[in-house]
Amino acid sequence: MALTLPGLDPVTDRPVFKQIADHLRDAIERGSLQPGEKVPSEAKLMGHYSVARMTIRNALQILQAEGLTVAEHGRGVFVRSRPPVRRLASDRFARRHREQGKAAFIVETEGAGGKPGVDSIQISEADPPAEIAACLGLREGERVLIRSRRYLINDHPVETAVSYIPAAIARGTRIAEPDTGPGGIYARLEEIGHRLDHFDEEVKARMPTREEAKALRLAPGTPVFRLVRTAYAEGGTAVEVCDTVMSTDAYVLSYQLPAR
Repeated sequence: MALTLPGLDPVTDRPVFKQIADHLRDAIERGSLQPGEKVPSEAKLMGHYSVARMTIRNALQILQAEGLTVAEHGRGVFVRSRPPVRRLASDRFARRHREQGKAAFIVETEGAGGKPGVDSIQISEADPPAEIAACLGLREGERVLIRSRRYLINDHPVETAVSYIPAAIARGTRIAEPDTGPGGIYARLEEIGHRLDHFDEEVKARMPTREEAKALRLAPGTPVFRLVRTAYAEGGTAVEVCDTVMSTDAYVLSYQLPAR
């Protein structure tokens, strides 16, 4: 093998498959195995360690469960690639982007050298879930416009997003149309008098549901970020809640925080 791996320790009580996983993990962390590089095949690892195939598979499953590798059917196991897009929370919703006719996703993706896209757009009006109604400060009987869509980078799905906007605000505007126009939802909100003041975001990492994994074409073992954002207009009125599920393979979340 081109990759140099140590031999097994015959005196330790650590199981053999865990020792092998340790060796491969160390090679990934040291950079001996680079992001996107193929891990040595099962046959090569069996020969190197003189162990059965199931022992190697158990070792590889540890790395996959840790999110360090991905298995591609018919091709082998690869070191997980680093996320290509840096999501700059301190800059992504700057008004200058909207004034230039670009939504945050387009700015970030183009900045990373990718081709942005969106599909699976669905628009409906409904009673809001209780959590959403509370965030938007809606009274009983007040409805929301729901915009569901999927975002793509270089034609590969990386993110799903569901926006909830009070129907009294969105009804009859371009927000209710599939193409919201230059600058996206936030540009339209400001055009109709809801000048944005700030955004609150809450981020959690978890494993995807079956539906999310299918929508984002996630490899087994790939976690997701769930990010819930509330947009506030000047005066403190909440005008949108966006519930986003993002592939961790696609994004680095970057924050700049003041020290005072």
